[in-house]
Amino acid sequence: MEVIYSMMTLTLIFSTPIIITAIGGMFSERSGVVNVALEGIMMIGGFTAATSIVFLEKSTSFAPWIALLFGLIAGVLISLVHAYISINLGAEQVISGTAINLLAGGLTVYLSQVIFHQQRTQSFETGFIKTTYPGLSKIPIIGRIFFENIYPTVYIALIIVIASWYVLYKTPFGLRLRATGEHPQAVDSVGISVYKMRYIGVLLSGALGGLGGAIMVLTFDTQYTIGSIHGVGFIALASLIFGKWKPAGVLGASLFFGFSQILSVYSTDFAFLAKFPQEFFKILPYLLTIVALLIFSGSSVGPKAAGEPYDKGQR
Repeated sequence: MEVIYSMMTLTLIFSTPIIITAIGGMFSERSGVVNVALEGIMMIGGFTAATSIVFLEKSTSFAPWIALLFGLIAGVLISLVHAYISINLGAEQVISGTAINLLAGGLTVYLSQVIFHQQRTQSFETGFIKTTYPGLSKIPIIGRIFFENIYPTVYIALIIVIASWYVLYKTPFGLRLRATGEHPQAVDSVGISVYKMRYIGVLLSGALGGLGGAIMVLTFDTQYTIGSIHGVGFIALASLIFGKWKPAGVLGASLFFGFSQILSVYSTDFAFLAKFPQEFFKILPYLLTIVALLIFSGSSVGPKAAGEPYDKGQR
């Protein structure tokens, strides 16, 4: 049972950046803007957080939390580029997102060279640490999973899922956002700005994508490198499709992909898994991403207007 509890906790930890980033992508696509730039946004957020904590860690004990905020802001700023190109200029959204992914890789390496004189950030010492909550960890079953040897950032992801569900389905804003992604002309006809709603959706995706990248670097690494994110943004995109653009579905899909990432850690603890080479488990998350997209992309129907530039004259 010890192994099972440990696997469940690690699944939550590994899934955290996927959950947060995928929820961000959900807001963007619900507004009608496809955002394949999640990988690039995570890279920018991760780089910014790592750079911030290098300069802050000796001056304040809140350095990791401040670094998260800077990563979030950086994600918003880079998503502004995608929003302007996609919404104001009406350009192809997939191409815009792909360009940002390519830009992020080169930009973070270039800025690392300028700031740290190497192709990665300087190492930091005060990222997030795992914590056990003595009272809560004694709760049967869930205490061992949710409150023992776990990062506090996991709770951020769970709060975001609950808050996004409430905002999307229980508030006027959520209704308007969903309507914008389905029938933008109808939204415009009642005096709601389609451009404004789409900007909010894209900027929310940037904020959460930057936050996801920052959390990933500050929990899994001691510095940002070009390989720190290693495709997690694309896994988040797959989770979004697999989860059918719904918070609960995104949570389940993200946990599934997170679990696939930790199998390599415990492959030797199970006889039937030990037969497979370690390389198999390293490629498993990405293999499952491709399989999930092949199986579910055809049956999963996203927002009707997603990917279509808004034309005021169209009715």
